[in-house]
Amino acid sequence: MSTLYKGISSLVLTGESFGDIRVIEDAALAVDEGKVKYAGSAEAAPACDEVVDLKGQTVIPGFVDSHSHLIFAGERSEEFASRMTGKPYAAGGIRNTVKATRAASDEELRANAKKLIAEFHASGITQFEIKSGYGLDIETEVRSLKIASELTPHTTYLGAHVVPEGIQRSDYVALVKGEMLEAVKPYAKWIDVFCDQGAFDVAEAKQILQAGIAAGLKPRLHANQIANIGAIPMAVELDCASVDHATHLSAEDIAALSGSNTVVTLLPAAEFSTKSSYPDGRRLASSGVTLAIATDCNPGSSYTTSMSFCIAIAVREMGLSPEQALWAATKGGAKALRSSGGGLEVGDQADFVVLDAPSHVFISYRPGVQLVSATYIAGKKVVGA
Repeated sequence: MSTLYKGISSLVLTGESFGDIRVIEDAALAVDEGKVKYAGSAEAAPACDEVVDLKGQTVIPGFVDSHSHLIFAGERSEEFASRMTGKPYAAGGIRNTVKATRAASDEELRANAKKLIAEFHASGITQFEIKSGYGLDIETEVRSLKIASELTPHTTYLGAHVVPEGIQRSDYVALVKGEMLEAVKPYAKWIDVFCDQGAFDVAEAKQILQAGIAAGLKPRLHANQIANIGAIPMAVELDCASVDHATHLSAEDIAALSGSNTVVTLLPAAEFSTKSSYPDGRRLASSGVTLAIATDCNPGSSYTTSMSFCIAIAVREMGLSPEQALWAATKGGAKALRSSGGGLEVGDQADFVVLDAPSHVFISYRPGVQLVSATYIAGKKVVGA
């Protein structure tokens, strides 16, 4: 059955190039069998079986979150409070979550992830990636990715998050690119490495990513959050789908990224939560780098499921325009996952969000306010009365 959504004050459509959005005022959206049938002016809208009046609200594509860590147990609020009083962020806090995650049952991990996904939907996120990385042993990495694969097709093996306690560094690298990789690969689409100060160096990261590529996984990378240790040229060489964080970049890094297929995924809530410097999004955008925005939802350094919050920070602190930030959180996220999504062109899956606001600018204009009144995935309402 086809449905026409009328009474749309502004309908946002995203183009393929970074920041390219088109706003249609007094618009309508038609959906049939989970796909967009029409997106344009209300005047030219087709007849449909059902009509829904949105009464002056705004419609945008569903957000695509290309970086999250939803499979975990426990929380690290004390660590957050300590950072707020001046303790610097370090990657070592991950090990606290590893202990809790290893001790949790599958049912506990699944229930927590589903709770966070419900929050994602309420935030307008319609497509998302989930990483492992809080197991750091074969059993828990496999458990984590099995659960993640029940929840999304975009699953990422992050055995190389940090080196866990009780094992030599070289032995752990061998495990991650050997026996552990072999065990998890039926449940993972991507392979990721935390390549940064306090985590894995460039040589280790390259070995691990190359092993994953040889096993049929696609590469992505955490890099340059804490320091620039030279990861960007390696990421571009291996055609990583995205480099995430990218807080510390040289002019040479930016030039390499601008001429590549690698998306830079900004994680604004991570800088917020760690009291770190924000990347210069405006500089990256003006240099021709394709950007995505993601939540980085995790219990240690970015415990949020709100994409609107991340957009507001990207506009206020990273120098992006509201249009650039919206594009990065929709089409940019899809490009970081090398998937469809983040758009509302005819034939696209009808993943869209209704905002109780007259325009998309209100996402950053009214930070902290719940503007999402409904979320639809493949034309079916998952949030909203």
